[in-house]
Amino acid sequence: MIDPNQDTVTDVEPQNFAQTFFAPQSAAVRIDFAATTHTGRVRTTNEDQYAIVRRTRSTDVILSSLAANEIDAPDDVSYGLAVADGIGGAQSGEVASRLAIQFMLELSGHATSWIMKFTDLEAQQIRERVEAYLQRVQQMLLQVSRSHPAFRGMGTTWTSAHVFPGHAVIVHLGDSRAYLFRHDHLLQITHDETVAQAWINAGIAPEKVRRVRHILVNSLGGDRGEVTAQVHQIDFGPGDKLLLCSDGLYDMVPDADIAKVLSQSPTTQAAVDTLLDKALQAGGRDNITIVLAAAE
Repeated sequence: MIDPNQDTVTDVEPQNFAQTFFAPQSAAVRIDFAATTHTGRVRTTNEDQYAIVRRTRSTDVILSSLAANEIDAPDDVSYGLAVADGIGGAQSGEVASRLAIQFMLELSGHATSWIMKFTDLEAQQIRERVEAYLQRVQQMLLQVSRSHPAFRGMGTTWTSAHVFPGHAVIVHLGDSRAYLFRHDHLLQITHDETVAQAWINAGIAPEKVRRVRHILVNSLGGDRGEVTAQVHQIDFGPGDKLLLCSDGLYDMVPDADIAKVLSQSPTTQAAVDTLLDKALQAGGRDNITIVLAAAE
């Protein structure tokens, strides 16, 4: 029972209710998607996985005394994109990336609510959900790994984007990448979490770190008890393109060439097809996965 003599109840001002429950109206943005994955020219199995999902929140007025043109019932739409590159050998790598995508979709699908707009309040909720989801996925991968000797030590990179009207939140572990293409410039959003990048950050010349360029210092799975992800928030509006890819693309195709393709391709699908062709023509030494979102 609440003691009325104790200061246990705080009045909430009306403006706080408004901030909590009502987000500002966002301008509708049309987003075009394309994606592909390929085993490459050297590997015999594909350890990469990807997914693009669309979530909607709508209001259907069943009956009303108001005329249809007197009722404003807009739909909200958000999107989820993900790329996972398995590690730990052909069989276990494929299993790790597939399970990570499957379980993350299951967790988000059974969430008590979906975040459909980007506000300061919801940015914090996104970060909290990311941390909770990642820990659940991590524990699931560890459990499978410990229960099946063939999958011992399996893991996967994880790069995903939650796209809202005007904004995107990027979550990242490992060495897959997220890029933003804007005004003919390609910006790498994520930081590679590899031994090579750590050495480069410490001042070692890039040409001296090639032998450790794909040794990860962070991933889902492996033998880590808990994981911590990079979380980046970006503006994402008309004319912008968001690219998620595995290392099979950027190892084969320089950033300058990726930017040229994104600038000159007539459609989103054409850009993805051209990038895949370039990676294969350059040798296709690894699995190649490309997910592209273009805001119009």
